[in-house]
Amino acid sequence: MTWVYRILFPTLLVLTLPYYLWRMIRRGGYGADFSHRLGFFPDLGPVPAGRRRFWIQAVSVGEIQAIGPLLRRLKAAGNVEIILTTTTSTGYRIAKELHAAKADRIGIFPADLWPCSALAWRRIRPDVVVLVEGELWPEHLAQARSHGVPAVLINGRLSDRSFARHLRLRPLSRRLFSRFSAILAGSEEDARRFRELGLSPVNTGNLKFDVAPPSAVDATAASRLRESLGFAGCECVLLGSSTWPGEETMLLRSIAALRGSGLDVRLLLVPRHAERRHEVSGEVEATGLKWHLRSSGPAAPAGTVVHVADTTGELRTLTAAADLAFCGKSLPPNEGGQTPVEAAAAGLAIVYGPRMTNFHEMCRQLESSEAACKTQDAAEAEAVIARLVRDPQERKSVGARALRWCADNRGATERTAMALLKAADQAS
Repeated sequence: MTWVYRILFPTLLVLTLPYYLWRMIRRGGYGADFSHRLGFFPDLGPVPAGRRRFWIQAVSVGEIQAIGPLLRRLKAAGNVEIILTTTTSTGYRIAKELHAAKADRIGIFPADLWPCSALAWRRIRPDVVVLVEGELWPEHLAQARSHGVPAVLINGRLSDRSFARHLRLRPLSRRLFSRFSAILAGSEEDARRFRELGLSPVNTGNLKFDVAPPSAVDATAASRLRESLGFAGCECVLLGSSTWPGEETMLLRSIAALRGSGLDVRLLLVPRHAERRHEVSGEVEATGLKWHLRSSGPAAPAGTVVHVADTTGELRTLTAAADLAFCGKSLPPNEGGQTPVEAAAAGLAIVYGPRMTNFHEMCRQLESSEAACKTQDAAEAEAVIARLVRDPQERKSVGARALRWCADNRGATERTAMALLKAADQAS
């Protein structure tokens, strides 16, 4: 299988290269340490005696943020070196901002081509390699096997779409996943899906619950944040959390209707992709509402109605300013959903559309706990948002239940760290 992949993947890469080059140019920042992508990582030399070197690959911003407590826990174990790599330019920037003190080296993951991967492996020489969530890099895993290095999948998850795909290709998928010495699933539902593929996962829980520890939002800090957003003195702040096309339209329509009925409600829009700022800004401008673009200056003028946070890595911080959150990528034609964890950890009432398929188990638990409101379309989402804006008591009750749900799901960091340290000890 490895040699088939080594022959076919370069062909596929060439065919898709124009698309990925366009994305890289559009997002920018890909020139930083580009040589790492070709395998030219700094030569780290042999692992010193008595130490354990972990190579952790987290593809982009969400995964980079999720592993923060885990990196801290591994370093606290002593005699541990952490080599952290990521794939996207934004993920690389955030990794350096968040984890410079926790990781011994931070770099870019090499292209999953035999020459690039083999060169990076010769230079990094890990004792354990770790992939986060849904990452499957066949060449990287083949290198791990050839070097006799355990590979561990952490926070492992299978969305509805990826699970269906793996079921169709069950023999091939099972063979690929079997290259992991351990699969640490992010939920019992994910563990069940891995088992259905013929694997033996362990449910260690989702690391994202430990990144955003449940706590009541400090009223003074939230008030200062609202003031900086231009929202001082308002009745309610609605957060559009990682929104996708079409969802901003629904949220703007909701705000306009609520304000038209005399309610002082404001909208904090955080689009999933910052490069959509011009598209989103144009739509906001057309409403005639007073608005502010965050990249034009962090402090917004008083009386701002819509604040467009076209920056990256600030969602968790900005969530503290809100009373109510809509989770993006959940209304058709969008598919998959964005994580509800940050909103739940801030004690917010949560609303989303019908397509939160990447967070199927989380949403099932939230809904059964009456801690979130699932809607079937934009019209119903608007109606539920309006109801929660008009009823502060219901809004607070739903948010309190979301906070309890988040607290009940903590602990994945310790379980994951123990499994990784055990893998390193067995490898030595």
